[in-house]
Amino acid sequence: MESDKAQEPSGIGQNPRRDYAKSSQASAQQGAIAGEGEGCKGRGVIGTMYVREKQMLYTLITMNFLNKIICGDCLNIMREMPDACMDLIVTSPPYNLKNSTGNGMKDGRGGKWAGAALMNGYSHHDDCMPHDKYVEWQRNCLTEMMRLLKEDGALFYNHKWRVQGGLLQDRQDIVSGFPLRHIIIWRRKGGFNFNPGYFLPTYEVIYLIAKPKFLLAPKANAHGDIWEFTQEMNNPHPAAFPVTLIERVISSTSAQIILDPFMGSGTTAIAAKRLGRDYVGIELSPEYCHMAEERLGIASTIEEPTLSRGQLSLLRA
Repeated sequence: MESDKAQEPSGIGQNPRRDYAKSSQASAQQGAIAGEGEGCKGRGVIGTMYVREKQMLYTLITMNFLNKIICGDCLNIMREMPDACMDLIVTSPPYNLKNSTGNGMKDGRGGKWAGAALMNGYSHHDDCMPHDKYVEWQRNCLTEMMRLLKEDGALFYNHKWRVQGGLLQDRQDIVSGFPLRHIIIWRRKGGFNFNPGYFLPTYEVIYLIAKPKFLLAPKANAHGDIWEFTQEMNNPHPAAFPVTLIERVISSTSAQIILDPFMGSGTTAIAAKRLGRDYVGIELSPEYCHMAEERLGIASTIEEPTLSRGQLSLLRA
């Protein structure tokens, strides 16, 4: 929904369980070498220095990135972030709507969709990737998001089901293999459908992809799994979340640090701020970063991580 641009797929994400396990194993091995492993319980000077330096770097990351919008490619930035550093991820990627089997958006003329805000795509992403490349990109993104989550963390991943070529595209090619725990139905108001072959779609889905120890906040399970929120109408971003929807998600958890790697106009950050939580936003488009700044009332975004690759490699140990 809120925009970012695809990075050239790297091959990660073909088997998310294997990729995630490989990432965790590599981190454990690096930690053991540096004095953090099970065999180094009696740390010497080097081990103690390593721990202190790691704590210092975490503090530096907090000072540099916490409650800020990072302007850049989400995959590049997430790959430089340390393991298990986020409590919660709430996001909605571009839906790849202009890659369509219909005649609405794909050829640029617009047709019956001419008045839709998404007709022009996003400011730095045309929303028209070959489907297999789009799926690979999204699986790469999900793999990185899962690596960033703590063991009691969760990802709320909003997407839209579509009918393509007369068949339902239910996004299982993206989410299969990840620890999907629940599907929440977001019932919106209205919508468009000019195809007599199926009914007007009035909902989107939010996949709750959870780590093993994730629990909802007390009484949050009473919300049920069909949520009705009117889509955002007064936002220049072509596909913004309603703030109240994201407030429902965040307040249903005890998370303190929330990441949105497709931050768009800043809705997730606004919801986090209202609830007294911290946020980290990543957004490719400088235009949308500026939009988010204005909505948040913050001074500026940061362009790229300021730590050296060596320092960030240490953080991932």
